[in-house]
Amino acid sequence: MVAHEDTTGPADDGATDDGAAVHPPLRLAIVGYGGAGREIHARLAAEAGHTVTAVLTRDSGRRNQAAGDWPAARLVGDLGELIELRARYDVVVLASPTALHAEQAAELARAGVPFVLDKPIGVDAHEARAVVAEAAATGTPFTVFQNRRWDPEQRTLAALLERGELGDVHTFERHWERWRPVPRKRWKENDTAGGGLLLDLGPHLVDSATQLFGRVTSVWAQTRALTTPTEDDVFLVLAHEPGGGRAASPHAVVSRLWAGSVVGAPGPRTRVLGTGGAYLVTTFEQDASPLERFDDDAPAGSHGWLTRGRDREPVPTGPGTHADFYRALAPWLAGDAPAPVDPADAVRTAEVLDAARTSAREGRQISL
Repeated sequence: MVAHEDTTGPADDGATDDGAAVHPPLRLAIVGYGGAGREIHARLAAEAGHTVTAVLTRDSGRRNQAAGDWPAARLVGDLGELIELRARYDVVVLASPTALHAEQAAELARAGVPFVLDKPIGVDAHEARAVVAEAAATGTPFTVFQNRRWDPEQRTLAALLERGELGDVHTFERHWERWRPVPRKRWKENDTAGGGLLLDLGPHLVDSATQLFGRVTSVWAQTRALTTPTEDDVFLVLAHEPGGGRAASPHAVVSRLWAGSVVGAPGPRTRVLGTGGAYLVTTFEQDASPLERFDDDAPAGSHGWLTRGRDREPVPTGPGTHADFYRALAPWLAGDAPAPVDPADAVRTAEVLDAARTSAREGRQISL
């Protein structure tokens, strides 16, 4: 990876022959260079043509990684020091542990520094609303990193819904399950304030469901801690408003969402049921599954199957990649496009997750 020369600001926008704005690559500062900061944010930013010019991390091993990845980047140890280096970057990416999100976001907002905040934007809806309010009060642009909106299955399913090939959808199911009987030694597994699968995978699951099927009207949930201090087994049932989302189904679609770490037989990853058939995705990324052979004869350029009983046909993969989130940052910061993810969506997701906690604790359905 090659870093930009240090400059005092982004280059001037040019334009194409048809008058469309041409936006220069951005310079990013990343807070937290662990798994998410390095392996997801920095990687996708580089794929989109951007450069990391500053990194905040106190871990010596991660500082060495950042120096090797981005030799020209400045390495700092606290957020105040990073804010003082404002001329070196265009936007800050907060990839720190969840429990720090609200506090760090508020500090950046008060300094007027645009930022990308990894999901979730707070440990609960109260923190989420506070972050949005602080950014609004100071006029600071920020967006939320929801890269799973650009998953192949999500893009493919959205295109399938828009073509109406499933008819009127009534049920959405998604499993985010793994076989990890020995927990990893990370904050995500052990931090009882900001860790656990409800806050780690729950935002992805809920955001995916609401983007496709609309606002949630009620929540029922079960959560358990089987091998970690935080929950590692989560089940959510969401009822959506009729006619909502991309599906625009006359039914009140029901979403059944699973997240688990102690699952010896994961999957099927996604199953969407409608009056015209079903969309089926059997496996997910590198997670082992006994259903892997189902896709042995899947043609290139397809993702999942349109099924009707025993009949099945491959579905062409919808356009886009995860790096499209980072490609959308420059037009957004220039005021030429909306935020790639509206923070209001993240607040609504936090409200659903709060309701899930209450439902699991009290054993009842919660209306929203």
